Amino acid sequence: MTPSSAVDGPQAWIRLVIACGLSSLAAVGMWAPAVFLPIIQAEFGIDRGSASIAYTATTIGFGIGGLIMGRLSDRFGILVPVLLGAVMLSAGFGLSALAQSYWQYLLAQAVFAGMLGASAGFSPLLADITLWFRKRRGIAVALVASGNYLGGAFWPPLLQWATQDYGWRGAHALVAVICLAGMVPLALCLRRKPPVEAVAFPSSPTPAGRSAFQVEALPASPRMVQTLIMLAGIGCCVAMAMPQVHIVAYCADLGFGVAVGAQMLSLMLGLGIVSRIASGLVADRIGGLRTLLIGSTLQCLALMLFIPFNGLASLYVVSVVFGLAQGGIIPSYALVVRDFFPAKEAGSRIASVIAATIAGMALGGWLSGEIYDVTGSYQAAFINGIIWNLLNMAIMYWLLRAKRPGTPRSMPLPAAAG
Repeated sequence: MTPSSAVDGPQAWIRLVIACGLSSLAAVGMWAPAVFLPIIQAEFGIDRGSASIAYTATTIGFGIGGLIMGRLSDRFGILVPVLLGAVMLSAGFGLSALAQSYWQYLLAQAVFAGMLGASAGFSPLLADITLWFRKRRGIAVALVASGNYLGGAFWPPLLQWATQDYGWRGAHALVAVICLAGMVPLALCLRRKPPVEAVAFPSSPTPAGRSAFQVEALPASPRMVQTLIMLAGIGCCVAMAMPQVHIVAYCADLGFGVAVGAQMLSLMLGLGIVSRIASGLVADRIGGLRTLLIGSTLQCLALMLFIPFNGLASLYVVSVVFGLAQGGIIPSYALVVRDFFPAKEAGSRIASVIAATIAGMALGGWLSGEIYDVTGSYQAAFINGIIWNLLNMAIMYWLLRAKRPGTPRSMPLPAAAG
C-alpha cells in the first residue's frame, strides 16, 4: 500500500475502529469512581465530599497523564503509550481491589488507573488518528472521542452487575482482567507507522489556489484569548460534572437505588455519543464557536430541569435531555482553538484547553460533594453548576461578538512531501 492510498483508505478506517475500541475500554478508569462513589463512602466510613476526591484525583491524573502520554507518542509512536496504559490501568484496578484504606484506594485510582492508564486511551489516540485522515478527519476525531462516552454507556451497568455478584473488590479485579486481555491485543494492531506525507497536510482541507491556512483575526491578545477559552472550559465542565459524577449517589439518596443511578449515567453518556457526532455535523455549517455556545446553553437548561424534577420518570427524561445537550461541547473546543490560532500551534493550545476542561470536571466533582455535605442536598450543587455554566456562556458570547471582521491572519502551509 502506498502512503497516499493509506490516508483515508481502508487501513485508516480499520485503525479508527481499533482506536474506538481502545478508547472505550480505557474509559473505565474515568467512570468507575462515579459508579463506586456511594459504595466507597460506606466501605471506608467517609463523608460524600471525601469520597468525591477519588473522582477528582483520578480526573487530575488523567489530565496530567495526557500530557505525558502525548510526549511518549510523539517520541516513540502510539504503541508505547497504549501498551503502557493497558498495563497500568489493569494494575490500578488490581491494586484498588486489594486496598485496605481509602488512601490506598485513592492512590491506585489516581496514579495507576487515571494518570498512567486511562490517559493513554484519549489524547494520544486522537492525535494518532489525525495522521490517517484528511477528507474525513473531523468525523474520525469525533468517533474516537466518542469512545470515551461509549465506554461510559456500557461500563456503569457492567460494574453494577459485577458488584452485585462479586462485591466491589471482585468488580475491580474483573475490570483489571478485562482491560489487560482486551487492550493489549488491540494496541498491537497499531504497530503500523502513519503515512509519511501525513505531516505535510494542513489540519483541514484547503480550497484550491489558497497558499495559506487562514484563521480568524483575534479579538484580543493571543494569551488573553487562550486564557478565556480555558476559563470557559473550566466553567462548562464544573457544571457538566455535577450530574455525571453524582447522579448515582443522587438516585441513592432519593431512594431509587444505585442501579437506577448507574442506568441514568449510562443513558447520559450513551446519548452523548449522538450529541458529539451531531455537533460535529452542525459545526461544519455554523462553526465551532456557535456550536459550543448552543451546546452550553442547552446544558444549562438541562441543569435547571434537575432542580424541580426529581421523580423517577422525570429524572430519566432530564438525563436524556442532559446527555443530548452536553456531548458535543468538549470536541467543539478543538474547533474554537482552530478558529483563532494557526495549525502549527494547535497541538499545544488544544492540549491546554482540554486540560482545563478536565480540571473543571475534577473541580466540579469535588465541589458538588462538598456542597452536599454542607447543605444536606444536591439542590445547591445544581445551582452552583448553573452559575459556572453561565460563565462559560458569557465568554463564548463575548468571543463571538468580539470577532474582528478584518483580514484573517495567515500561516504558510507546510511543503508537500516528495
